[in-house]
Amino acid sequence: MSAEQNPTNPNQDQPSETWFSSWFDTPYYHILYKERNYREAQVFMDNLTHYLNLPEKAKVLDLACGKGRHSIYLNQLGFDVTGADLSENSIAEASKNSNETLHFKVHDMREPFEEKYDAIFNLFTSFGYFENDEDNLTTLKAIKDSLTEYGFAVIDFMNVNQVINNLVPDEVKTVEGIDFHLKRYVADGHIYKEIDFEDKGQKFHFTEKVKALTLQDFETMMEEAGIYLLDIFGDYKLKKFHKTESERLILIFK
Repeated sequence: MSAEQNPTNPNQDQPSETWFSSWFDTPYYHILYKERNYREAQVFMDNLTHYLNLPEKAKVLDLACGKGRHSIYLNQLGFDVTGADLSENSIAEASKNSNETLHFKVHDMREPFEEKYDAIFNLFTSFGYFENDEDNLTTLKAIKDSLTEYGFAVIDFMNVNQVINNLVPDEVKTVEGIDFHLKRYVADGHIYKEIDFEDKGQKFHFTEKVKALTLQDFETMMEEAGIYLLDIFGDYKLKKFHKTESERLILIFK
């Protein structure tokens, strides 16, 4: 399931490439998700930074930052922000917005940073992509090791129970004249999304695959990583987490 088809040659399998490095680097990823609610995301970051009571000019790491939209907003709030992502294309795009207190770098989240941060944000389900489950634990340890002594980290993940209960198996989304055929299902402990579409006479196929991590899974990994879980929220307004009803699983730890 993890082998991706090359967008320039849809019949060529590329088992050596992870699905996220190939799919996130295509323009189609950004077309499909262009309607994401960024105002809601900004409210979330307002609430988060207020809750964490981050000092002025605090060093913030936006881990898996994509094209840097949230890094830019955090920087506008007055923080010294680094955006990091595995996608070279996304970082090249994000870097156009760099300034003295806003930097972007290509980085694998499994690797700790030499620099230490007052806050590390991993937002909008940017976790649980790896083929090897051990890599999720490795990522948590890397986040912990990249925090200052008094720093906090935040993982904003989907609430797996709510997502599975409300899974839409088949859907067609038309964006910029492209019909994206989406098929969703749960298998071998992961939530899959198969994406099929045609553009300029060419057929494309991609698969998104995210580990269906529950709160209990995170708690187990965090205990093993020597992480202290401080708080759990269920939405972007930081309301209490409910196992079946909450839209998000937001974990605050150090």
